[in-house]
Amino acid sequence: MNLKEQQKQAKAFIERWKDRGNERQDTQSFWLDLLQSVYGIEKPSEYIKFEDTVMMDHTSFMDGYIDATKVLIEQKGANKDLSKAIKQSDGSFLTPFQQAKRYSANLPYSKQPRWIITCNFKEFYVYDMEKPHGEPTVIRLEDLEKEAYRLEFIVGTSDEHLEREMAISMEAGEIVREIYSALLKQYKHPDNPESLHAMNQLIVRLVFCFYAEDAGMFGKKTMFHDYLSRFSSCDFRRGLLDLFNVLNTPIDERDPYLDDELSAFPYVNGGMFAENNLEVPQFTDELRESILEHASSSFDWSEISPTIFGAVFESTLNPETRRSGGMHYTSIENIHKVIDPLFLDALKEELNEIRQIKQPATLKKRAQQFQEKLSRLVFFDPACGSGNFLTETYLSLRRLENEAIKLYVGDTVLLDVGYDLVKVKISQLYGIEINDFAVSVANAALWIAESQMLEETLSIAYSNMQFLPIKSYSNIVEGNALKLNWEEIVPKEKLSYIIGNPPFVGHSIQNEQQKKEIRSIYVDENGKEYNLAGKIDYVAGWYFKAASLISNTNIKVAFVSTNSICQGEQVVGVWQPLYKRFGVNIDFAYQTFKWGSEAKDKAAVHCVIVGFSTNHNNEKKQLFSSTDKLDLVDNINPYLLSGKTIFVESVKTPICPVSPMYFGSKPTDGGYFFLTPEEKQVIVRKEPQSEKYIRKVLGAQEYINNVERYCLWLVGITPSELKSSPMIYERVKKVREFRLASKAESTRKFADRPTEFKQNAQPNKPYLIVPRVSSENRRYVPIGYIDPEVIATDATQIIPNATLYEFGVITSNVHMAWMRTVAGRLKSDYRYSSTIVYNTFPWPKITEEQKEYISKTAQGILDARALESESSLADLYNDVIIPVELRKAHQANDIAVMKAYGMIKKVNGKDKLMSETETISKLFEMYEELTSKK
Repeated sequence: MNLKEQQKQAKAFIERWKDRGNERQDTQSFWLDLLQSVYGIEKPSEYIKFEDTVMMDHTSFMDGYIDATKVLIEQKGANKDLSKAIKQSDGSFLTPFQQAKRYSANLPYSKQPRWIITCNFKEFYVYDMEKPHGEPTVIRLEDLEKEAYRLEFIVGTSDEHLEREMAISMEAGEIVREIYSALLKQYKHPDNPESLHAMNQLIVRLVFCFYAEDAGMFGKKTMFHDYLSRFSSCDFRRGLLDLFNVLNTPIDERDPYLDDELSAFPYVNGGMFAENNLEVPQFTDELRESILEHASSSFDWSEISPTIFGAVFESTLNPETRRSGGMHYTSIENIHKVIDPLFLDALKEELNEIRQIKQPATLKKRAQQFQEKLSRLVFFDPACGSGNFLTETYLSLRRLENEAIKLYVGDTVLLDVGYDLVKVKISQLYGIEINDFAVSVANAALWIAESQMLEETLSIAYSNMQFLPIKSYSNIVEGNALKLNWEEIVPKEKLSYIIGNPPFVGHSIQNEQQKKEIRSIYVDENGKEYNLAGKIDYVAGWYFKAASLISNTNIKVAFVSTNSICQGEQVVGVWQPLYKRFGVNIDFAYQTFKWGSEAKDKAAVHCVIVGFSTNHNNEKKQLFSSTDKLDLVDNINPYLLSGKTIFVESVKTPICPVSPMYFGSKPTDGGYFFLTPEEKQVIVRKEPQSEKYIRKVLGAQEYINNVERYCLWLVGITPSELKSSPMIYERVKKVREFRLASKAESTRKFADRPTEFKQNAQPNKPYLIVPRVSSENRRYVPIGYIDPEVIATDATQIIPNATLYEFGVITSNVHMAWMRTVAGRLKSDYRYSSTIVYNTFPWPKITEEQKEYISKTAQGILDARALESESSLADLYNDVIIPVELRKAHQANDIAVMKAYGMIKKVNGKDKLMSETETISKLFEMYEELTSKK
């Protein structure tokens, strides 16, 4: 079904259903009609199941479930508000989404939904379970004609062609890995950089030959195999070197007495075989067999995807080399998250407009103009790795070009068309890559892509065009992108787009060279280092250099990055200079998503995609929460939220008059102060006098998971007491030795006070404890009161004098929304910081009556927890199994706090709580007002 037909069907569907909506009578016919008429499912009753059972403490039924795409549907009547909680049989109040999540939690793992849709016949609320605490995408029935694409995931099926390409490319990668490992053993000095370079070049040449023979570029299918098969393993080396020399020699310059079998090979050109005196080792029988049988005769290389294969090919590098450089591989899906909104969607739309032209002469002219436009676009990837961004960009442009050629060729068979029929060249692509092997891989991938697309063009118009010798050159430079002048590689006057996936290296794990590079880049106009230059991730260097290059131009940029640069203190460090100095603005963005890659050794990271430019306009910005969720907004701020651009800067004290928050006590002891329950028992049994110096201790893990742990708290211990407790004395001695061995002078100084924690922040009255790291899967960070006899470590934050009112506010959904927005992350977990979360938080102007009411609801949370005293906070705050009373207590507290902030709005005459997006917007306004006065 094409777009116009779908829009027509959607319009008719709207008319049929705009005044209907009985949950019992209409649910099944509504969804069957939608699937068949709007999304083209021929037998919808076989595609979707209704009233599937879910076994909980009682038997329940899912309104709808689509197994093929893992979609769970919770249907309500037209009179129900999908955002409002409905009373359940157990007395709790759950929204339709929370009700669906209960069902989800009780399904077998294989049936866990990827998507949850709640619907009331008038609206669809779509929840992406990759981001279970994110806000839903809302699609109104009346908008379905324009927005049907936003529900296409319910019928999304896997791309069989892409899956086949992926499988073939992964198999090719395994073949390369086998040859690589065997070759490495043959080199006399395998750790020598020059030998490694030679082996990498040899591998690239072999793969190119495998592909060239299977794609028919050498003349016949088995030409490379047949030539090499005549050489025994001891002569194999000489046979290869002779072939490489021939492939690098133009036909008219070859030895006229050359072996006929060798002379039949074409001239390749392009630099693939240009390096002379390449170190090539001797070959074993096993290695010869791997090349001839496994790689050549038993595998068809012509079907590999150059985009996927480039990444897989590069995975033959040592994993440690990849990690130290911050290199990660990008899937085709994620590449398109970058290039589609950046330029490809607009080009596709322009081509579709051309397709609608009825006059043949005008159609031909516009199609040829479009082709010329494609040929003038210039792309630059300053961290190109194996070239997969550039390769997929080239393939996408050539596919568009072939479609344009079809428009003006029509059904006519063009004869004797020259090479100029193809306007898009790989010479439009520029890149920088620090690893020489990756540069070779990228060039090979681009040549393979060019060969494949030429074959597609030849299926449209007959031509005598030949791929070899290579006529189109890539512009990929080997070097450190943060040290090179980008304008010397590609002048900005000709540049259109900067794309890529720069290295991910967190600021805390950068080596000295990387830290030095970032500090040398993040400097102001006078060469002075920006304040937070030493606290930002390595990828920020690419953002700064890109912003500097594109200032006052129409060049657009889009990068994949770790989500850390859009969270916590890094937002100020990374983005504030780009906004204030270069005038960047964000054109589109993908909020945090889990990384996907084609490489076998996949990287476990959470990413964002940010597209930006310095070309300010009034166009709507595209904000994606996932591939299928798109909101058009007026502005995207550096936190990747819709709303005004405001920078939340860390401060040492709260901006509002509330109790201060501190780190818990810091031991710096080498672990010698800490005791397991068993170790405590041994010490108390042997040295009972020491029991008074052993305290229960809590870090974030112990607090949340109810883990029993102890520490030596030796405040006030006398020398005689210490001497009479040999087991404790021995631990104190080791603490002193540990501190003396430290590189930090401040730690060495504390070696003279070995009985004490390095920093003692322990209160003498009950205090609030806030874990510094908590799972992203919890709606609420578990916060609670602790007895002063229990020691809190610096893995927590503490508020010594917190009132119940203060507890109620910071445990509310308002504070949690602020925390989710401005906190840093450890991988994807929340990293709570006093300086960036608590101290910057805008507190409400409040009456005594409101304060008392919040104190009361806060106590209700503590009382509800007490009912489940045997359960850990990790269990209590599992959103699926949170106890009913605790959920109700939090809901009551949330309402009380939101009322104090004025976060209640009227909708159809009824009170409705603000959404999280609206809540954050209001908090940012309050923050701006509070900080502008200082």
